[in-house]
Amino acid sequence: MALDTAKKQEIISQFARDSKDTGSSEVQIGLLSQRISSLTQHLKENPKDHSSRLGLLKLVGQRKHLLKYLKKTQYERYANLIAKLGIKDR
Repeated sequence: MALDTAKKQEIISQFARDSKDTGSSEVQIGLLSQRISSLTQHLKENPKDHSSRLGLLKLVGQRKHLLKYLKKTQYERYANLIAKLGIKDR
């Protein structure tokens, strides 16, 4: 379920702050969101795959913590990011 290199580079370039940025919160959240959407699609087709479901829950929790951190420290970037990704603000 790993992302291929081309798709990963596309996501990094979309959310990066500058040309060398690969680990900022925005990039990590973008990559996690892509993995979450692909796992969600996989689980729709394979409802009995419980190990992938647990992995999905871990990814959602990790993204939730990163979003909470970004909301607390840099609210403007948080608002732009959730608008781009279509994530609900809770």
